[in-house]
Amino acid sequence: MVSWQTLALEIYLRFNRLLSGNSIAFDIAKDRADAEAMASMFKPIDEIRCTPVNVDGIPAEWIIPEKEKSGRVILFLHGGSFNSGSIKSHRTLAGNLAISTRSRALLIDYRLAPEYPFPAGIEDAIKAYLWLLAQGVDPNRIVVAGDSAGGTLVLNLLIHLRDKQASLPAAGVCLSPAPDLSFSGESWKFNAKKDLLLIESKEQKSIDIYLNDVDRRSPLASPTYANLHGLPPLLIQVGSHELLLSDCEHFAEKAKSAGVDVTLEVWPRMQHEWQFAANFLPEGRRALSRIGEYVETIFS
Repeated sequence: MVSWQTLALEIYLRFNRLLSGNSIAFDIAKDRADAEAMASMFKPIDEIRCTPVNVDGIPAEWIIPEKEKSGRVILFLHGGSFNSGSIKSHRTLAGNLAISTRSRALLIDYRLAPEYPFPAGIEDAIKAYLWLLAQGVDPNRIVVAGDSAGGTLVLNLLIHLRDKQASLPAAGVCLSPAPDLSFSGESWKFNAKKDLLLIESKEQKSIDIYLNDVDRRSPLASPTYANLHGLPPLLIQVGSHELLLSDCEHFAEKAKSAGVDVTLEVWPRMQHEWQFAANFLPEGRRALSRIGEYVETIFS
C-alpha cells in the first residue's frame, strides 16, 4: 500500500497539471529556472558537506556525508532532459545518494543542449570518470549513478568504457533512466494519464534538440540499441506510473540476455524520480535505502 504522502503528492500533481492544461509549451530558459527553483523544495535526509572542485575544466562539487566510508565514490550525472539541471538543482539528490551509500559523491555540471548537443554530455561524463582514475581512485570503489537523462548518460558512459577496454566501475545505478530515445515502449501510451511529471511532446522536443539530427536509435545515444555484453552490474529503479517504464523493462531484458547482472525494481504507483522527494515520501527514503543496500553488496 502506498503512503498517504504519495496520495497527497498525486493530488497536488494532478491539480498542477489541470492548471497548466497539460501545456505543450517548450521553453528551455523556463525549464532551467524551474529546475533551480525546485531545488529549494527538497532537503537532504542528513548532514552533508559540499566543496567545489574543477574536474579537468568541468565545474563540479564533492558532496561528503558525515558517515562516509573511505575510498567510496559515487560519480553522479544529473537529469534534466539533456538541456537543464545543474549542481544546484541536484545537490540534494546526489547528497542523499551519498548518505545512503556512505560514499562521497562527485556531482558534475556537464554541458547541456542546445548550446552543446550530443555527444557533449557523454564526453564530459567520460572526462570526469577518467579524472577520478587519475586522482588515484580505485575503479572497483566507484559507482556511477544518475537520474533520468543522467541515468541514460550512466549507460552511455559504461558502454564507452567497455568499448575502449578501460577500467570499469564497480556498478551503475540508474533512477528512472531513458535508455531508448526513440520512446518506443508501450508505457508511452498506457501511462500517458498516470505520469504526472513528464509530458511526451516536451520530451520529444528535448530529444530532437539534444540529438541534433542524430538517429534516435543510434547505439551511441540510445543504450538499448548498443551491444551490452561485458557491462558491470546495474540497478535500475523506475515507477510503475512512468512513461519510461516499458523502455526500462526492455533495456533490462536485453541486458540480462547479454549476460549483464541487472536488478530492475518497479516501484508501485511511483512517479518519475520519486527519490527526489525523499524528505517527504517514505517511498523515496526506502528507495534510497535500497540503493544503499545494493551498493553495500557491490563494495563488500
